[in-house]
Amino acid sequence: MRDNSASLRAVQAPRAADSLTATIPLETDGSDQDRPEQDRKDFFVVRDGERFAGTHLIVDLWRAERLDDLDYVRETLVACVEAAGATLLNIDLHHFTPNGGVSGVAVLAESHISIHTWPECGYAALDVFMCGDARPEASVPVLRQAFAPQEVAVQELRRGREVLR
Repeated sequence: MRDNSASLRAVQAPRAADSLTATIPLETDGSDQDRPEQDRKDFFVVRDGERFAGTHLIVDLWRAERLDDLDYVRETLVACVEAAGATLLNIDLHHFTPNGGVSGVAVLAESHISIHTWPECGYAALDVFMCGDARPEASVPVLRQAFAPQEVAVQELRRGREVLR
C-alpha cells in the first residue's frame, strides 16, 4: 500500500497563491494581452474575440452501453484525450459494487475529464474541461462511438471569463 500522507497534506493545506500559480501562471495586470499568443504563459483560450480560461463541456449519455467495464472506460478516456490533442498525466478510476458503476478522472496538463456511470440506468455523466490548444469538443464523437448512447446532451461553459475582465 502506498503512503499518500505527504500528498494528502499538500492537498489539504495548499497556499492559495501557490495552488493558483502552479496551475495557471496568470499575470493579473493584463500585460500579456498584447503579446503574441505563443509568448503568453497563461494558456488561456481566445475564441470568437473572447478570452477565457478554458472550455468546460458537461456531457450526459443516456441508454449507453459498457458503462460497467473499467478497462473499456479507461481506454475510452485515453482515446478522448488523444482526440482532443491533450496531454494525459494520470487516470484514476474506481469500480463500484454491486451495480458496477465507474467513477474517476483523467488528469491532464490542460485540466481533466471526469466520468461517473450508472450502468443499471444506462446513464453516464462526464465533465470535459480543457484549456490551451486542446479541443475538448473532439472527445464527444469518441464518447458516442464507444458507449453507443441513444441520446447525448452537451452543454458548453467558457470558464474564467470573470478572472479576465
